[in-house]
Amino acid sequence: MKIQQKQKDDIQVFELDGELDFHTSPDLREKISAEVSKQNHKVVVNLKNVSYIDSSGLATFVEALQKAKRASGKFILAELAPAVKSVFEIAKLDKVFSLAGTEEDACRLAKA
Repeated sequence: MKIQQKQKDDIQVFELDGELDFHTSPDLREKISAEVSKQNHKVVVNLKNVSYIDSSGLATFVEALQKAKRASGKFILAELAPAVKSVFEIAKLDKVFSLAGTEEDACRLAKA
C-alpha cells in the first residue's frame, strides 16, 4: 500500500492506495500516531483508492480516533470506496467515525 502525506493548512491529510490489512496497517498506524503525537490534532484520511480493509485496518483507525479525541483533535475519513464503506457499515463503525464524501468536505469538518 502507498501512503502519501500532505499538509492542507493545519490539517494533515493521508491518501492511501492499495489494501489496508495485517501487513500494511502497522506502517499507517505509525505515521498517524506520529502526527497526533506532534500535536497535529487534525487528521484526514482519504480512502478513495483503498480496495480492501481488514480488522487490523479498522483497529488502526479506531486507535487513531481515540488518540485524536484524547488530544481534543479531529480524525475524519473521506471518500470511502464502496467495498470499504460496507465493511464500516457491517461493523457499525459508520456511526462512530466522521465520514465525508470528499476530501474537501473532510477538511471543512476538521476545521469546524
